[in-house]
Amino acid sequence: MSNQYSSIDHTSMPQTALVTGASRGIGRAIAEALAQKGYRLYLTCQHSEQELTKLSHHLSEISHTVCTPIIANMGDYREVSRVFAQISNLTLLVNNAGISHIGLLHEMSVEEWQTVMNVNLNSLFYTCRMAVPMMLQRHTGKIINISSVWGNIGASMEVAYSASKGGVNAFTKALAKELAPSNIQVNAIACGVIDTNMNRCFSPEELADLQAEIPSDRIGHPEEVAELLLSLVDAPSYLTGQIITLDGGWT
Repeated sequence: MSNQYSSIDHTSMPQTALVTGASRGIGRAIAEALAQKGYRLYLTCQHSEQELTKLSHHLSEISHTVCTPIIANMGDYREVSRVFAQISNLTLLVNNAGISHIGLLHEMSVEEWQTVMNVNLNSLFYTCRMAVPMMLQRHTGKIINISSVWGNIGASMEVAYSASKGGVNAFTKALAKELAPSNIQVNAIACGVIDTNMNRCFSPEELADLQAEIPSDRIGHPEEVAELLLSLVDAPSYLTGQIITLDGGWT
């Protein structure tokens, strides 16, 4: 019996990626790594237009690839639709956009809860709903979601964030099962403490206490997340539905 994918020349397909939340931190590191691999990039962020535009121009110049910066709130379906109106094909979707909220649950407003859920979880539904048909058409694709260890074990004072990332993990596992017959892999990276602006809310003393709890005795770097993501992009197609923890042995 012939291989069902034998008639498809994947190597001739343009490598195109959408990276959300790409202006800084983990998203920026991922964009830089993919540009070095020759990906045609669509990069989004909500607020940092100058940073995103500067990054896109820089990557286009040094990597000789095309980068399109798009300012959009990925937690708003209408804005996600506007993003995808500019994309004709997609081989890799990286859902990285995310926000945190630290505080007691009973002091959290309904609007704050909904904002966290929209950006961290609903955005995955919006992007995947539009990206999957493109991947189904070519019978290939990769979806990688950036999650958190708090989605695995939960964190006091971060109930909404933990719940949203737990949803990301369940979403990843379920969609992977749905798309596996179509040769589309869906995985997630559950990050521990990574040196990004999201952790600027902690004092130096608090960060030092966190670091002391980590067996690797250091905080992770965004470039390490990008390196792991590249390994998932190149992984065998049999690897799907996995939540891979990157936390220095912390949890």
